[in-house]
Amino acid sequence: MNKRTQQNVMIKGTKDGLTLHLDDSCSFFELLKELETKLSANYQFQENDSLIAVKVHTGNRYLSADQKEKIKELIRKKKKLVVDDIHSNVVTLDEARQWKEENEITTVAKMVRSGQIIKVPGDLLLIGDVNPGGTVTAGGNIYVMGVLKGIAHAGFSGNEGAIIAASVMKPAHLRISDIVNRTPDGYTEDGHGMECAYIDENHQLVIGKLQVLKTHRPNLNRLEGRL
Repeated sequence: MNKRTQQNVMIKGTKDGLTLHLDDSCSFFELLKELETKLSANYQFQENDSLIAVKVHTGNRYLSADQKEKIKELIRKKKKLVVDDIHSNVVTLDEARQWKEENEITTVAKMVRSGQIIKVPGDLLLIGDVNPGGTVTAGGNIYVMGVLKGIAHAGFSGNEGAIIAASVMKPAHLRISDIVNRTPDGYTEDGHGMECAYIDENHQLVIGKLQVLKTHRPNLNRLEGRL
């Protein structure tokens, strides 16, 4: 095995397990061959050894589902190694489109009446009211520039960091990800100032003043200049 081949695979130990950095310029065959050689030479385990999590970084190499499975199978041959994640800098066109949709803000100017439903893959900015019986759903955050009296479901794809904000918060039903609460704990409507709903550190859906987001959701500042 020449010097160049020996650099196709770099293995680093971390406090969380092992990280494998795989070269993205060699052939996939060479990569698998060296990975198997290095794992066999450096890692011998006893039956009572603890499991070790393995993160795989493939750089600018795109891996097909079949190639990912071959890497996983090779690592799993070492009984105590468990693949935690395979990360690549490359995404497919479909994945890029999905990411774009999930990070876009859809602006709608209308009143959502009873029986009507608005659903978007990313964030929703609604300029209008949501009447009782009306529903707004978003894969990301929901911002209602009006009165929210109906149903709002943010983060429907599992995003527990999503929030629901409204100029006037009088919801019939709120949901963020899979957390549902018709009358959120600690909520006392006072009718003054914009309010927001979010999942707190206790995994409870709560409502507070918009200012609390500076502490609980600081990353929302990324929206500056986009609204």
